[in-house]
Amino acid sequence: SLYVSEYFSQSAQKLSFYSWYGNAKLFHFHVPEDTVLLRWLLQASRGKGPECTSMEVTVHFRYGAPPVINPLGTRFPANATVRPSYNISMTLSSAVQNNTFVNVTAPAAGDWFIAAHLPEAAGRIEVKGFSTPCTYMFQPDMFVLRLIDMPVLEPGVAMPQTVVSPAKPLHVKVFVPKYTARMWFELRSCVTSEQKVCTVRVVLGSITLPQSFQRILTCTGNVNCSLGLDSPPWEKWLQIMVENLGTANADVSVEMVASFTACRPGSTSSFLNFSSLNQTQTGPRPGKTGTAGNPALPAGEASHNTSNQRSFCLQNQPVVREDLDVVSVRYRLLNGPSVPVYSIFPTLLLLGLNTGMDSGGSLVVNLLLNKTSLSLANATVLACVSAASPVLSLNTTQNCSTAFFQGYPLSVSSSSSEAMLIVLYPETNDWFLSLQLICPKGQGECNNAEAKVTILAYLTPCFNDCGLYGQCSLLRRHGYLYAGCSCKAGWSGWSCTDDTKAQSVSVQNLATLLLTLSNLMFLPAIMVAVYRYCLVEASVYTYTMFFSTFYHACDQPGVAVLCIMDYDTLQYCDFLGSVVSIWVTILCMSRVKKILKYVLFILGTLFIAMSLQLDRRGVWNMMGPCLFALIIMIAAWVYHGVKRRRCYPSSWKRWVFYLLPGITLAFIAISVYAFMETNENYYYTHSIWHMLVASSVAFLLPPRDKHKKPWAWSQKLTCRYQICQNDREELYAVT
Repeated sequence: SLYVSEYFSQSAQKLSFYSWYGNAKLFHFHVPEDTVLLRWLLQASRGKGPECTSMEVTVHFRYGAPPVINPLGTRFPANATVRPSYNISMTLSSAVQNNTFVNVTAPAAGDWFIAAHLPEAAGRIEVKGFSTPCTYMFQPDMFVLRLIDMPVLEPGVAMPQTVVSPAKPLHVKVFVPKYTARMWFELRSCVTSEQKVCTVRVVLGSITLPQSFQRILTCTGNVNCSLGLDSPPWEKWLQIMVENLGTANADVSVEMVASFTACRPGSTSSFLNFSSLNQTQTGPRPGKTGTAGNPALPAGEASHNTSNQRSFCLQNQPVVREDLDVVSVRYRLLNGPSVPVYSIFPTLLLLGLNTGMDSGGSLVVNLLLNKTSLSLANATVLACVSAASPVLSLNTTQNCSTAFFQGYPLSVSSSSSEAMLIVLYPETNDWFLSLQLICPKGQGECNNAEAKVTILAYLTPCFNDCGLYGQCSLLRRHGYLYAGCSCKAGWSGWSCTDDTKAQSVSVQNLATLLLTLSNLMFLPAIMVAVYRYCLVEASVYTYTMFFSTFYHACDQPGVAVLCIMDYDTLQYCDFLGSVVSIWVTILCMSRVKKILKYVLFILGTLFIAMSLQLDRRGVWNMMGPCLFALIIMIAAWVYHGVKRRRCYPSSWKRWVFYLLPGITLAFIAISVYAFMETNENYYYTHSIWHMLVASSVAFLLPPRDKHKKPWAWSQKLTCRYQICQNDREELYAVT
């Protein structure tokens, strides 16, 4: 045999701490056909700085779709199918890099996905630029060993082959045609070159993670051994591997035969016509209709179909796939939303999810039984959703499994007439919905019975659009798109349905009131500024108070939300007002000349607006203007002190009762903002930040000029003659 090795790699990604699915880094690979060995090289590394500590990287694997993971142990939505993902852990301790190999023998051809993430996020809100986080990187490489010209086992034709040694197993493949109900594999004429007892192991199927349903058959001696497979995957190549379990030097000669039992599909009660493509699911068709919502058939044709019901083993229902948007598909039944279900054969619907771009959403299947159509009150309609091939024997086995896939069962009856199934990240394949009528006393009483079941099937990016407390986000890895839910207000889970740590409505209202009403602490600062003739500063504080109030009213995660304009606009105005307020306060404290102060006001505001547009959350957007303003203030104070030959400000009362309290409040506010805020305590720690900053402004504003009198509104509003006072100084005397 001729083997060819191939190598695939993707660029490294920076890992994140896990709080929702968007934090997991996804890698998408495609395994070619006839691959007999797959090897992953997983490379995890971390930085060398002192901030880097020991860390555990979790890596998940899945075939056909992104892995469904639950690192936080939260609840999934009701009726959702959850199967644990296959994962391994890589520890980065003293070593800067960790390389791990994962081998998969006889992997399934198609899409494979790897997701990697760090442990749960700590929840602390870090200001960008205050600290340097450690960088953790992850990169997977894929090596495949592919067999060239793999022997093909033709149905019904015996094929002799030789297993050279235990180290070199024999690989063959057989194509499973559509509508195959059963495959029968037989191994015979097993002899060794040394005329000893022949012992071989036959492995049918490929490995698919997280669950693998390979069928293993061990044959000893010259006795023929066989294995039957119900519902093998349709229109797929099935790999068969034969291993020699005997001595190392003996060749083993075997003969293999594969045969198939076909399942003849029955036609639906009406022909597919193009006019039905334009009808809606609920809208009636024009013209005369039968009881099933289909055009009535002539009596002769109806009786002919009834007589031929027993000549086929399933009935297909035509389904149209309607693509609505990215990872959004609706399946429409051409013969109406209701389908007839019988006991003697299953009713089959094809739900195509094989485009390669459908596995990033959620497949939802709803069944609703029409109770009036059920002739037997104690009968039950069993349904099974499976991939690759349908379940064709629900009436006998009542087991929702095929040869290589464990399906998802559903059932409706007169006592429970509705059922729902949610398949999270369905694998890329043809999916089938099989329905069959089951009677408790045996199938004899069900032969002439019929039930009508309304079916609603669709593919959606996020189930229920992540609910009231979640946001559905469309994620991208290169050209592959998938969706995930980002939860808020303490809700968690795959679809934000876990209310274990959810905030109550009263807590949400309290959070909104604290974050908005705490901005009213700017009112004393505004009053002090107006009293001291700092009108520009008072205008800036009013602007900051207004936009901070309504930004936090719009920024709430729960139901207590009020947005007077676009969220991004409110956020930008809040950030701009906050930084400009600090800028004008420090410049006002410097007591420079008015013309210079106002020029600096304008230039600083323009520069701050530009920097916020570049990086809104950068720490230097706030620290830069603050430091520059402090330099100006210190230079001005030194100039005034040198000119007056004494400390400036000169009054000890100014230092003790105003400056020191204001500086203390400002430092406490910065400490709370930078080091104490977390996702859980944000609503009260950030409210404390609002109150402390606003209070510090009221203390730090300088007193008014001595030659200016306080506002005297009574004198300004009088209607009598007044003696004007001339405050100008005589600079020159004219003689």
